[in-house]
Amino acid sequence: MTAHVLNAEGLNCPLPIIKAKKALKSVPQGEILAISTTDPGSVADFAAFCNQTGNELLSSSSEGAIYKFEIKRS
Repeated sequence: MTAHVLNAEGLNCPLPIIKAKKALKSVPQGEILAISTTDPGSVADFAAFCNQTGNELLSSSSEGAIYKFEIKRS
């Protein structure tokens, strides 16, 4: 399954979450949205977002100053 991709690099809180919420609306249920950000606060933000929305945070990682997330739409 190919993941849907959202590049939110260079955006500060709360924009990565806002853009992810909007992007998830076009992701079919059960599919994955891959997100990349440069905002260190997004680690806690995406965990809380998934907890509140019922979407599943499949992975959270960092590569240097880039933070990557995979969210499965519920």
